[in-house]
Amino acid sequence: MRRAKACAACRQRRRRCEVRTQGFPCVYCFDRGLSCTISDTPTQSDSQVAHHYTPHSIDTAATAGFGLMQKGNGFSTTQSLCSELTQLYFDYVHDQLHTLFHQPSFMKDLSEGKVTPILIYGIMALSARFSTNSVFSGTDPRERGKSYAKECERLLDWHDVSLTTLHACVLLGAIAITDGNPALENIYYTVACRIAQLLDLPNRQTKSLVEQEINIRTWWTLCMIDVWSSSGVRLPRLLTPTSDVPLPMDEVTFLNISPDQGFPCPIGDPKRSSLLAEMVRLNHILFQINQYNIRASELNLDVQSSLEDVEDLSAQLDAWLEQLPDHMRDTRENLVCYAEQGLGRPFVALYLGYYNYGQMLFYRFLHESLQRSTTRALYYAQKCKEHASNLCEIVYSSAEVPGCDVKYNMVAHVLVIASTIQIHTLLFDGHDANVRVAKSRLEKNFSILTGLVRLWPTLDVCMDRLMAFHTACRESADTSFCMDQWMVRFLVEFANPVDDKRSRPVGEDQWSLAELGIP
Repeated sequence: MRRAKACAACRQRRRRCEVRTQGFPCVYCFDRGLSCTISDTPTQSDSQVAHHYTPHSIDTAATAGFGLMQKGNGFSTTQSLCSELTQLYFDYVHDQLHTLFHQPSFMKDLSEGKVTPILIYGIMALSARFSTNSVFSGTDPRERGKSYAKECERLLDWHDVSLTTLHACVLLGAIAITDGNPALENIYYTVACRIAQLLDLPNRQTKSLVEQEINIRTWWTLCMIDVWSSSGVRLPRLLTPTSDVPLPMDEVTFLNISPDQGFPCPIGDPKRSSLLAEMVRLNHILFQINQYNIRASELNLDVQSSLEDVEDLSAQLDAWLEQLPDHMRDTRENLVCYAEQGLGRPFVALYLGYYNYGQMLFYRFLHESLQRSTTRALYYAQKCKEHASNLCEIVYSSAEVPGCDVKYNMVAHVLVIASTIQIHTLLFDGHDANVRVAKSRLEKNFSILTGLVRLWPTLDVCMDRLMAFHTACRESADTSFCMDQWMVRFLVEFANPVDDKRSRPVGEDQWSLAELGIP
């Protein structure tokens, strides 16, 4: 078959298709993150190119690999675009969805061409959706990272048991879930976990303090990912946290360490605490909450046993909050302070986790408070509403304080859950003031969710889940909040539809309060 001289995109726009290295996307598609059909055509040099790109370690093959991406392919905008998209990744993904790198040294290595291409492609695949660069003009934000993701996947070397491969698998797992593929996500995360175990990552001998801390932070990231990823596909977790692995150090201390800083660890402010360390502590409670909700939905637990579990988990959440130092509490002043240090978004992510875990734990009492108006049921139902309200409010505050706006995909999931709790208030609360506030929150949430849907393909499923929930409310409001297996799936299985979803194109008016039947 005769080889095509132009890709589909260039043929459609009737412009010359400029390919500077066979087997790679054309300049037009590469710069815009589009899937290029010209790169799909097999060539004699494909295996040679793949060989040069295979990462063995960040020290050995990285420099040569990135040099090829810059010079061999001849993309004039690659360096500036890589820098821009990498910064967007650190702004909107890193330290929120996962924590893998030391940003100062990573950006320095990037500017010097020392970062292995597989990591660059994975990062750009996640962050291109946030860019306002003119090269992406006219390209759907949800499609911009497709070719980068494809290249990252192609470069993955399953034979290379290294930290680079581990990090690449985490990036590819995050990419998979953005496309609504939880099974593939779980496979990538499983490989990452196994590599971490094979390397004995938290105890691995290192040459510098930065390298040691990266290993520790990566290990704890995997432990946290393992909880919600395994729960989402109903499989056992792979990693069991142990007390002999130190928790991550404070972010300010970590970011100010020089890449060649030796041992021992510099002494930071003893009053400070690490945001990531607090996320780890909360994640331990999340695991127990998930287990409790699944167990309660599958077994006929007696009321007393169920209440004892809830009381214990509620006490753990309360204890976590009470033990926080004052500077880490959820106040506007602290949010501004963290934002000034470049840590506003991780601070918001911490509290999104806390408030979401609370609303998940107490969610069953929304139904039980309607069935039995006991003091305990009413108390926990109110706690559920408080967690949902606080979750909404910190999302609103994050949009008002510069450097705090959160856009990673899990924001939509927790906001959908909080929105269903506002629907409960609309349906069952007899106080007009509460109803007005709930309706206002729903309006704000829909505006935020609509914006997030434009960025992440998997959020189509998320919004369909909200529609499915509302349909259940309209059919039987009295039972729609019952904590059965359907509801557990709704709360836990982020990327899976809970009903036959309606496939519709994304548009300005796709989602509205009126479509939910709320005037």
